Amino acid sequence: MFGIDPSFLSSLFQVILIDLVLAGDNAVVIGLAAAGLPADLRRRAILIGIIAATVMRIGFALLTTQLLSLGGGLLIAGGVLLLYVCWKMYRELTVSHEEEADANEALADADHDGDGTVAGKAPKKTLRQAVIQIIIADVSMSLDNVLAVAGAAQHHFEALIFGLALSVVLMGVAATYIARLLHRYRWIAWFGLVMILFVAIRMTLEGLGAFIDIPAIPLLYTPHAAVAVAH
Repeated sequence: MFGIDPSFLSSLFQVILIDLVLAGDNAVVIGLAAAGLPADLRRRAILIGIIAATVMRIGFALLTTQLLSLGGGLLIAGGVLLLYVCWKMYRELTVSHEEEADANEALADADHDGDGTVAGKAPKKTLRQAVIQIIIADVSMSLDNVLAVAGAAQHHFEALIFGLALSVVLMGVAATYIARLLHRYRWIAWFGLVMILFVAIRMTLEGLGAFIDIPAIPLLYTPHAAVAVAH
């Protein structure tokens, strides 16, 4: 209808949802790492974390999309890595309410629970310790984001470019707000987790389809998709 490919719209929806969930998830991790710092250092650590995540998303986007275009084994590796991402997200979504509250207080620089402190229950740490934790998390989560977006976009190059650009914008501009939104509406994060799991399984099947015959699986796998990726 109206000359719009339904599969493109589906890919675009998946890309936007994944970007929202992973940007908020990344922001929460940054907030958790910065929560044990004094106010002035906390703001500096959060800024460093968001800038680093933004730069890493750009760098990984340039590298990962080229690698995944080679297909086969690299698609399998990407799919397996995304399955691990799902496990990590599940663990983060089941983090204690107190820990997440501290992360959101640190991100907002506000005393939400009225105890007279901002993230006062978080263990104390130095700026160096917090920045190291943040950079390690940023490396992992930026790669996760790029892989998930590439997998969700499938072979729609426009959706891929839009998704990668959106992920950079969200981390640079709205990550803190999205983190608070996901904290308030947990179902969005859980829905995003299911979407990433779907992308991971589909990517793995497409990679395997380059080596072995796999029958068509509705919504998840069609043999011609694997051939297109392999070539």
